[in-house]
Amino acid sequence: MTLFEPFEWQIGWRYTRARRGARKNRFISFISLISMLGITIGVAALIIVLSVMNGFQKEVRDRMLSVLSHIEIVDARGAMQDWTKTAQQAQRNPRVLAAAPYVSGQAMLVRDEVLRGALIRGIDPALEPQVADFGKELLGGRLSDLVPGGFNIVLGRELAFSLGLRLGDKVAVIAPQGTVTPAGVLPRMRQFTVSGVFESGHYEYDSTLAFIHLEDAAKLFRVDGVTGVRLKVDNIHEAPLIARQLAVQLETDKYVRDWSAQNRTWFAAVQTEKRMMFIILTLIIAVAAFNLVSTLVMTVTDKQSDIAILRTLGAAPRSIMKIFMIQGAIIGLVGTALGVSLGALIAFNVDIIVPAIERVIGLQFLPKDIYFINSLPSDPRLPDIATIGAVSVVMSLLATLYPSYSASRVKPAEALRYE
Repeated sequence: MTLFEPFEWQIGWRYTRARRGARKNRFISFISLISMLGITIGVAALIIVLSVMNGFQKEVRDRMLSVLSHIEIVDARGAMQDWTKTAQQAQRNPRVLAAAPYVSGQAMLVRDEVLRGALIRGIDPALEPQVADFGKELLGGRLSDLVPGGFNIVLGRELAFSLGLRLGDKVAVIAPQGTVTPAGVLPRMRQFTVSGVFESGHYEYDSTLAFIHLEDAAKLFRVDGVTGVRLKVDNIHEAPLIARQLAVQLETDKYVRDWSAQNRTWFAAVQTEKRMMFIILTLIIAVAAFNLVSTLVMTVTDKQSDIAILRTLGAAPRSIMKIFMIQGAIIGLVGTALGVSLGALIAFNVDIIVPAIERVIGLQFLPKDIYFINSLPSDPRLPDIATIGAVSVVMSLLATLYPSYSASRVKPAEALRYE
């Protein structure tokens, strides 16, 4: 005996679709259609929302990595004396694509009576574009304007705005390392010329980060060597794994950290938000599954005489149970398939659909003067879509158990007593 006998499939399918001249069947088909649409809408909504959340996460991550490095290597003893040796050792790993040195330190920027704290990063303009893309985000100036001894500086857009600076303006940079004099310790100060302004789209970096030449930074912070080496790898998602490989490969006094470790709190918050959104939106599918339970219960109540006749003809309780499980499974599978198709269609074409809606209603969802990201990003991922589809199918199948079991317990004599 096969799992599903032919007559069970035929009856289950007939209960799901409408038949001409059968008012009760049309009613059952109507409520089955409502259950199917509920599952379709729930699955599509979940796919679309998670795809948009993935899109925002990817957009923010890419903007962060335009100024951050995939992996950083620092010396546990302090300044790194021979950074080229460390870079060569790291690049022996085939996953490492490029390396560049940097000098980093905290400083105060002063313009007239305005004072702002900033993270000053000394870079090599020739090597930095190989490990970061922030040079593409320059609103003015060129990265090549950072020359040794030129004491030029490239500021984040928000930092320049808060200090009232434009290209060519002077700004005083005060380093925490002081100069000892007979009058006491005096802060070290140097005038820099604003040679560029960048905008990464991430407020934290646009308001606190500034770039100067590597040699100027070493003089400003009195660093004998460099602070560390920045690396670019072939796959940012595998940066933690590559960092662990480098930690074993490099000397024991080298400390290796990847981009996810530097922003662990932010990414943990995003993942928590995504999980909570998945749970909340899954409730839509759960409501549709409960609606499927009520649909099957109504079908069982309406078809008690049919069930009794089938029982008297020799159908086993297990066969009766299969009939209604098939009906519920058809509703769940078709609803899930339609939901996945609709959700994927919209998620993969958000960049076309949303602008069309904006033109029709005359409203922009993400105004350019408020949001740096002025288009709705979407990043549909196959694992998410597969998980949503699987959850929907499982919930639909579970919803069929109680009504199907109730149908299998119908007694023929009692069901036919008033027929």
